[in-house]
Amino acid sequence: MQLFDVYPLQDIHIDHAKGAWVWDTAGRKYLDMYGGHAVISIGHTHPHYVRRLTAQLRKIGFYSNSVKMSIQQELAEKLGQVSGKPDFQLFLCNSGAEANENALKLASFATNRRKVVAFRGAFHGRTSLAVAATDNPKIVAPVNETDQVVFLPFNDVAALESCFAEQGNEIAAVILEGIQGVGGIRVASDGFLQKIRTLCDAHGAVFIADSVQCGYGRSGQFFAHDHAGVQADIYSVAKGMGNGFPVAGILIAPHLRPWHGMLGTTFGGNPLACAAALAVLEVIENENLIENAASLGQWLMDELRSLPRIEEVRGRGLMIGIDLPETLPGLRRDLLFQEGVFTGEAKPNVLRLLPSLALKRREAELFLKKFKRVLHATHNP
Repeated sequence: MQLFDVYPLQDIHIDHAKGAWVWDTAGRKYLDMYGGHAVISIGHTHPHYVRRLTAQLRKIGFYSNSVKMSIQQELAEKLGQVSGKPDFQLFLCNSGAEANENALKLASFATNRRKVVAFRGAFHGRTSLAVAATDNPKIVAPVNETDQVVFLPFNDVAALESCFAEQGNEIAAVILEGIQGVGGIRVASDGFLQKIRTLCDAHGAVFIADSVQCGYGRSGQFFAHDHAGVQADIYSVAKGMGNGFPVAGILIAPHLRPWHGMLGTTFGGNPLACAAALAVLEVIENENLIENAASLGQWLMDELRSLPRIEEVRGRGLMIGIDLPETLPGLRRDLLFQEGVFTGEAKPNVLRLLPSLALKRREAELFLKKFKRVLHATHNP
């Protein structure tokens, strides 16, 4: 049997990793400034994380949600404390797409409405409604197509107000990334987020804060939406939540009430997943990683903005997008194969940095040194 060939793959075989570093099977060392699509939040193979998972696996790895599991409640309490949402409710699942799917479904149940407002550049996942609310027709199969999703320009208050004026009584939810990831590290303005909150309140719609990539401290606040001083009704979380272990969830405001059978999952909230998520929160808290993301990310963006040939640097915390000129199409590849640095991209010309929140100043300085070297080489071949 062959693998289903849907991923364009680099010819690199990763063997092991530690902190901000990964090694391939040939023994070459790489600086990881991408964290596997923002998944690695506390560093690869963090000792506390490894101990937590190992201890849990020795006890029990899985049982179904048909019985009480105290570790789920432990996770809910810890997440409420660290996120600043202690009065919210937690539903656990497995992936960001599943989290957004359940968030949209819950909003429709709560409002008895069908329409969803999403935004240009959005990426919310690849499952049925999540992909329908994603602004990429190429990955929307015919079976996913629906006229219930309205796409508006990102950060356009006037368009948002007009949409609510015309369709406000039909809108179940507004779903928005506080910082668009796949869309190119586009930051939602504070005023735009505040206007969403105001309009949802006025029209009885649910505000869904997609925090799959921009949550869990990456922006220098627990949720990127927190920068605007607003509170959403539902927050979807995944990626950095488990530092590589598949775990996700939605944080649900107290006014949204559950009923038995409303949502469900087989693997969501299993003991191993909860142990991974608890380890992440414990490390984030004990090592002050949100503060580190805020301060180190600001320093790194300031340094990047001082470099020649960079068109724009956007982001918050350690979620950074670098707009490159069209004359540098191979820069990301050169960083990887010449300098040993993993980064991400957003087409056409955005370099994405999503390193671990535990990135150290010396590692950020090393990245800058390597980045400058590639910039100079491409300018002076």
